[in-house]
Amino acid sequence: MTGKILVNEQVVPNVHRLVLDAPMIARRAQPGQFIMIIPDAEGERVPFTLSDWDIEAGTITIYYQEAGVSTMKLTALKPGESVHVVVGPLGRPTKIEKHGTVLVGGGCYGLGAIYPLAKAFKEAGNKVIAMLEARTTYIVYNEERLSEVTDEIIVVTADGSRGVRGHIKDGMKVLSDRGEKIDHSHFVGCTFMMMLSAEATKPYGIPTIVSLNTLMVDGTGMCGVCRVLVDGNTKFACVDGPDFDGHMVNWDMVFARKRGYEGEENLAYQFHKCRVDGAISQNAKSQEAV
Repeated sequence: MTGKILVNEQVVPNVHRLVLDAPMIARRAQPGQFIMIIPDAEGERVPFTLSDWDIEAGTITIYYQEAGVSTMKLTALKPGESVHVVVGPLGRPTKIEKHGTVLVGGGCYGLGAIYPLAKAFKEAGNKVIAMLEARTTYIVYNEERLSEVTDEIIVVTADGSRGVRGHIKDGMKVLSDRGEKIDHSHFVGCTFMMMLSAEATKPYGIPTIVSLNTLMVDGTGMCGVCRVLVDGNTKFACVDGPDFDGHMVNWDMVFARKRGYEGEENLAYQFHKCRVDGAISQNAKSQEAV
């Protein structure tokens, strides 16, 4: 199905919020699931974690970064236009239970994606602490919405411009030093951030779930592109996940597979950017001539 764009805005540098009219997906969406978007008729299928949905309004929301040709095409689309195809919800929903105190951590697009998790864990009767990791203070976003569904928000910045200096592991030490017992944790964001977060919780014996953002093609378990090793067993992130035990994931394999087409992706991105910039420049010259 096509999806009409209602909002497509940059919320902080290179992080965008996209709201689509997709009532069928909104009615079925659950925390932890994702959608696949094809931006135009010549585009590829790209997975995006669902960050919010409104059943009454029939809308779904994602946060994304411009990292390749498809997301560059996505940022160029305006409200009123439509993505070529949107499919979902896909993947297994997150298992929501009452654990006690739950830590949800996010970085990059994950600052948006952890919202439905925090909300669901809170509604299940948990104390919810959100840990937001960013390089610096001006790329922290979604804090106001998260404050509505959490008991506490801890901001961690790599440059120390706000909150705890460092990464999730440094935020974990703050919690440990004050005697906070974490019963369950869930992390969403870039692969490196999720790996380090899983390593940080392991010494404390905290059950840890990560939402793997592997390469995908069809998103329904048919192609095998998204395969990962979890506790020595092959799993498909699209149908067996995207949630997995962060302490059991073979992170070396995840990184190796994500880097598989890095060179080709960079080349395609630069070629498409030059083509777009050239078209804009030519259009500007034509208008000046008129």
